[in-house]
Amino acid sequence: MKVGIIRCMQTEDLCPGTADFAAVRSRTGAFSGAEEAEVVGFVSCGGCPGKRAVARARELVRRGADTIALASCIHKGTPIGFPCPHREALTAAIRAAVGTDAAVLDHTH
Repeated sequence: MKVGIIRCMQTEDLCPGTADFAAVRSRTGAFSGAEEAEVVGFVSCGGCPGKRAVARARELVRRGADTIALASCIHKGTPIGFPCPHREALTAAIRAAVGTDAAVLDHTH
């Protein structure tokens, strides 16, 4: 599995992504059951309402990602305790954009 992770831009100052990278490395969370997992890119959504997430997901796929993972900050709200209010529309738009070229995960850890 080659993973491109998209995270919430609002959490960039609070979270360096260490839990996301640890989940990929140890194959826990959304990556449990994967034989191999490698991060090929780590980007933000571009700010509310995820205005650059679709283009960035496409670019991650173009650069080798076969899986797009929305970081746990988007769906679970970690570490700020506030999930993205646009998460469902964002996830649907990314799924539509990448089609069968990549799986889309709604969390990382």
